[in-house]
Amino acid sequence: MTGPLVPFREFVLKVHSRCDLACDHCYVYEHADQSWSTRPRTISDEAISWTARRLAEHATTHALPSVTVILHGGEPLLAGPARLRRVCEELGSALNGIAELDLRIHTNGVQLSPRYLDLFDEFHVRVGISLDGDRAANDRHRLFANGRSSHPMVMRAVELLREERYRHLDLGLLCTVDIHNDPVAVHDALAGLEPPLVDFLLPHATWDDPPPRPDGSPTAYADWLLTVFDRWTEQGRPMPVRMFASVLSSLNGGPSLTESLGLAPTDLVVIETDGQLEQVDSLKSAYEGAAATGFDVFHNTFDEVAAHPGVRARQLGLAGVSETCRRCPVVRSCGGGLYTHRYRSDGGPGFDNPSVYCADLAALIRGIEERTAAATESPAVRAPDELLAAHQDLTRTVLAVLHDTLDGRGGALWDDAWRLAATVEADTPGAEALDTVLAHPYTRTWLVGALEDVQAGRDLTGPAAERLGATVAAAAVRAGLDLPVPVAYRDGSLYLPTLGTVLLGGPEERGTAVVRAGGDGFLVRHQGAEPGTELRIAFEDPEGPHWRPVRVLRRAPAPGLLLDDLDPFRDCFDVPVADRLEAERAEAWADRIAEAWTLLADAVPDQAAEAARTLTTVTPLAGGAAEPGRHGHGALGVGATADAKELALGLLSGFRRAKLRALGEVTDLYALDGTWEHRTPWGSEHVTFSRLLAETFERAGLGLYDPRFLTGVPEALDKIENAAEVTVDGKQLISAVRKEISGTRSVAEKNRGRSFPSSGHQANVLASDQKVTFE
Repeated sequence: MTGPLVPFREFVLKVHSRCDLACDHCYVYEHADQSWSTRPRTISDEAISWTARRLAEHATTHALPSVTVILHGGEPLLAGPARLRRVCEELGSALNGIAELDLRIHTNGVQLSPRYLDLFDEFHVRVGISLDGDRAANDRHRLFANGRSSHPMVMRAVELLREERYRHLDLGLLCTVDIHNDPVAVHDALAGLEPPLVDFLLPHATWDDPPPRPDGSPTAYADWLLTVFDRWTEQGRPMPVRMFASVLSSLNGGPSLTESLGLAPTDLVVIETDGQLEQVDSLKSAYEGAAATGFDVFHNTFDEVAAHPGVRARQLGLAGVSETCRRCPVVRSCGGGLYTHRYRSDGGPGFDNPSVYCADLAALIRGIEERTAAATESPAVRAPDELLAAHQDLTRTVLAVLHDTLDGRGGALWDDAWRLAATVEADTPGAEALDTVLAHPYTRTWLVGALEDVQAGRDLTGPAAERLGATVAAAAVRAGLDLPVPVAYRDGSLYLPTLGTVLLGGPEERGTAVVRAGGDGFLVRHQGAEPGTELRIAFEDPEGPHWRPVRVLRRAPAPGLLLDDLDPFRDCFDVPVADRLEAERAEAWADRIAEAWTLLADAVPDQAAEAARTLTTVTPLAGGAAEPGRHGHGALGVGATADAKELALGLLSGFRRAKLRALGEVTDLYALDGTWEHRTPWGSEHVTFSRLLAETFERAGLGLYDPRFLTGVPEALDKIENAAEVTVDGKQLISAVRKEISGTRSVAEKNRGRSFPSSGHQANVLASDQKVTFE
């Protein structure tokens, strides 16, 4: 077994090995492993003490912030209040000052009373109760040995937990699925109790002892659960359901939320009443001794158990599932199912098989996806304006997190700027102006870098500490607010984002200036000025000894673009940025971009129109190629050597690559990237999913300009759509690309006589060697 050892974070402690019910579906008493009959009824003092010692040892070794201990059985309440108190006291004392202890108990509820709940309140023990639905459903399996119903006593326990004094201890309900029960009645009975959580569990079964299937339906359990899902949705999702939440999470790129689904490694170990250390309890359904490790708390550490081959097999993620599962598109959500459910003694011996519920799990996951895709899709994937709005929200969120993380350590200028920002935002034109300045692409460069520094424990200094004041001042000036804003300047220069640089002194000069709007521009009073004098800057002033404006490139059909060769945070590309352009070169840039845009508007008008709404800023690069830098949506880095035809192709290529990057920053298009490899249809290379998606998305856009780029794109789209990594939003994006290229036949006719750059340049574009990058 390869891979690092995974420490345990969840410990099932068997405090009693017998039960007061005779549930006929219980894996402990009714399945293959009958080792319970030879164990002590109640855990001993010695076993409790050694368990506590081993927990503290394990938490210390792995610096665990918390551990979860689930008191279990049999029926754990049969241990009695005194024994349970001893367990809680010993565990709490051993872990005090080492790790937080999350204590839980799983009970059938029959014995639950205020006596127990007062004890649990004292030690913060949360309580989960097994209940299979209404009385008819619960009585199908959960009976006393004499056949008497347990339902009234369980309901009393549930109602007791619902009392205000105990409600904070309520962990929720566990319901074992029986497809003979009415799924709607089961759902309504559970929902009517207003539990904080419901966990539906598939009955334990293996290929040797498969679950019952009326009429031989391969998806009977999925059909039952989907009926519950539909009722749950119809009723407004009245309580969280762990199984459904796990599927929805993984479909959207998140983690699985239960051991029975997903590829997360197991981190659970069982301590029996005799101190024996075992693997997950459900393995008792497979065969006699399946859960055994040969270790105990008296002689062995939890690390020794974690290194056991049986435990490691459940920690290997994708490598730990069968070959059939590794090739399955839904494996990221189902994870091959619960390990126990894969067992068979012949044919495919051991656990290297798909789950006995394989067809059910696939149908359940696909059914939930079909029912929820439209509601869970991010609007940013289909609507460019929504993507811009999402990035504006992201920028504001990063700014708020930075401010909270600073927690007053930003200095006086930062505090003044934050206070004045609220004043600016309270004014309607001011709020719009602040949005404009925050949307400037290099605002994000500043924020991300500053947040990384602060989270790493470094002080916020220099331009990073001063940028907020300049941002607020620029917004106030743009809105025409007569609001004095103090702004730091250094090297004699004061840069106002989206506006330009005010030159106040020599290279070594630094200090604080006050900026306020005035007339058709703004005024600056700085430390070096004569008393009572202010420097007056008009928006229309040409470049002069005190003012370097951010120029605007205005050449139809290209949109008006800021030519920002001043922003101190613009250096976020893989090649250096160019210095300030001379006026003649700036004019030449405007002409060249307009010529390239003319080509794009003629060949791919829809993409050109979207780029026109998205692109706000261009920045000259010193030369060479450039990858997308770490900055906000809407900036373009352009090298100096591209002619109009190459620039048009580079603009389009950069637009596609940057749009995909921007989407990935606000939604999950895939998960577990790098787990699988995919062969590209246009070559023999095997690549990660992210690279396949990026190249396909770029080729699809370029193919609308030059149909030669479409070679292999339909095949790649099929690969992506059926890959395990793709999420709901990833599939939404692929659907949009299919629709986008559906008219490529007419595009090919339109562009048949067009002169394109050479095939060598095509290769350069797809190898990320173009002269532009658009973010």
